[in-house]
Amino acid sequence: MPHAIPFRNRAHEVSRIEAFSDVIFGFAISLLVVSLEAPKTYAQMIEMLRGFLPFAICFWLFIDIWFEHHHFYKRYALHDRTTMFLNTLLLFVILFYVYPLKYIFTLFTAGILGEPVQLPPGGQTFLFTIYGIGLTSVFWILAAMYRHAGKKRDELQLNEVEVIDTLESVYDNFFMGVFGIISIALAHSRWVGIAGLIYFLIAIPKTIVPWVMGSKRRKREEAMLAA
Repeated sequence: MPHAIPFRNRAHEVSRIEAFSDVIFGFAISLLVVSLEAPKTYAQMIEMLRGFLPFAICFWLFIDIWFEHHHFYKRYALHDRTTMFLNTLLLFVILFYVYPLKYIFTLFTAGILGEPVQLPPGGQTFLFTIYGIGLTSVFWILAAMYRHAGKKRDELQLNEVEVIDTLESVYDNFFMGVFGIISIALAHSRWVGIAGLIYFLIAIPKTIVPWVMGSKRRKREEAMLAA
């Protein structure tokens, strides 16, 4: 349902930093493409289809990050040095993790389909560590961007419900990153087998954070409308 008091978007046109960021996101997604040319044989077709599922998963992850990035700039339209630094860092991490991410989900889908997956000793721990670092980096950078916007509440003239929405984005991205740390810790313990399964528990903060912050927002909306 729409909010009684919607968040006021500060951006009304695409800025240069957003346009540049969109190019980077587009380039990153293009690196995930299953094949650069159409298959010419049956074997090539089967090989291409095997790459579709990991491509779809990675594509969805990048679109989710892009949407969060777009959401931030649409709301706050910040272009100060701190925001530009954090944005640059985010784009760097995204480009660096394109191929490791695709490789990890290629192995993941191969395991689901019952195909043999061979890793060297310690390979599983290494892959979970790489994935955890990447996930934590991306979402903690996003959390830092929203936290920075919250600190500039006076300059942006954020009202009380907008401050709550900003805090919700901080908490949401922060807890997403926490699961990367937990996965890394499990990967370096005797419970390495559940280092990947732990990500399914992301549904818990994804449910609790919107519920708690949504309740606070509704109460504040009622108070503001009554006033």
